[in-house]
Amino acid sequence: MRWQGRRRSSNVEDLRGSSGNRALRVGGGLSGIGVLIALAYLFLGGNPAEVGRIFQGAPSYSVESGQELTEAEKEMGEFVSTVLADLEDVWQKEFRQMGLTYEEPALVLFSGAVETAAGYASASTGPFYSPADSKVYIDLTFFEEMQRQLNAPGDFALAYVLAHEVGHHVQNLLGINEKVMSQRNRMSEKEFNRLLVRLELQADFLAGVWAHYARQIPDYLEATDIEEGLNAASAVGDDRIMKQSQGYVVPDAFTHGTSEQRVRWFRKGLETGDINQGDTFGAARL
Repeated sequence: MRWQGRRRSSNVEDLRGSSGNRALRVGGGLSGIGVLIALAYLFLGGNPAEVGRIFQGAPSYSVESGQELTEAEKEMGEFVSTVLADLEDVWQKEFRQMGLTYEEPALVLFSGAVETAAGYASASTGPFYSPADSKVYIDLTFFEEMQRQLNAPGDFALAYVLAHEVGHHVQNLLGINEKVMSQRNRMSEKEFNRLLVRLELQADFLAGVWAHYARQIPDYLEATDIEEGLNAASAVGDDRIMKQSQGYVVPDAFTHGTSEQRVRWFRKGLETGDINQGDTFGAARL
């Protein structure tokens, strides 16, 4: 992506480094199975509340002075700020066309762990959106793991993940997230998981809608960028994650969709650019 020189978002809270902020560090250790669970949630973008239950009473955390950011870390922050600005432009326009007002989310960059309006979350949670405070949280070391563990390299892979999380913000503003979560206690776990898959695939579709318009910006995307995004969508499929982390696949436990489904819905958003084409809840085929 040729992102240098483009507008950066002002909606970024950088809690990394020593610029007056401090980082939360997780203490204690995890068992072997705990590490596998953490990695699974890391790559799937787990809900911080769910991860908190898994690690309940295990790790403690403390506040430490932040370290000076490296040049590479500074550049990574500038990159995600630029992508967030592009996402703001696209969704401001889309909401105006719907006769609605788009309320921009904040992006929180943290190291190790962070306090959110919904509670404590560690880096093991992976990138996530918190409806409680309308913020996207990312520990950028996630993308090192994404490249190393799942072979999903490239800056557009990172852009896809951010666009997916902002997609959850769009769902929240449209009332979709609330409708889904209101069903949690009215369904079996298996049934609710199926509903979560539809929610996540719609966020993939919305990421594709952003990519549709990003592709139209002159001298912005490079030839390989879209393939990087499609590869990243495939890399974080439930089936692929389960196969890698535990050696077998449990379809009833899917919460995000298979690799094929995630790629297909991202591609649909990319090709149509039409938010009305993303009704995963009414779709006969996911």
